[in-house]
Amino acid sequence: MRHIRLMTTLLVLAMAAGTFLIANNAGAANTTQINHDAKIALQKLYAESSKARAMGEKAESILVFPSIAKGGFMVGGQYGEGVLMKEGKTIDYYNTISLSYGLQAGIQKYGYALFFMSYSARKYLDKSDGWEIGTGPSIVIIDTGAATGLSTTSVQSDVYAFFFDQKGLMAGLGLQGTKITRISK
Repeated sequence: MRHIRLMTTLLVLAMAAGTFLIANNAGAANTTQINHDAKIALQKLYAESSKARAMGEKAESILVFPSIAKGGFMVGGQYGEGVLMKEGKTIDYYNTISLSYGLQAGIQKYGYALFFMSYSARKYLDKSDGWEIGTGPSIVIIDTGAATGLSTTSVQSDVYAFFFDQKGLMAGLGLQGTKITRISK
């Protein structure tokens, strides 16, 4: 029994270390690469979802994280870098990071875009020293099924999130507890 606990502990530490090594490599991207990846990711999202495209036309600004690495075993983490865009132009850079503990195992890569529907929602992102999702403006996560019933005339929330390019073996996807912070590049 003691041997099993030791092996489990070592596996947890190895997975956590792997997650942060992936995150560290993601942090090495330069502005040209992040801008390019964000524009490509947004184009792909628009090609796959007409609702996302319509939302993008009405949004005050869009925060795009083209590639987020997530992994863990019992203890997990995620990291990615993205751009805040207004009218197709980059206005700032952000990272997203979270740590979690619980019944989880796996490695995953995905991206998401946050559509800020009002100036006040974006200003909250700007004025808060690291926005923790779950506090502040209300956010609605849109999946493929929900997007079919979404109408831009019925938009009532401050922020909408669309996930894309999900790859890997980790159950569930959420933003609760995720912290988004402005970074200088």
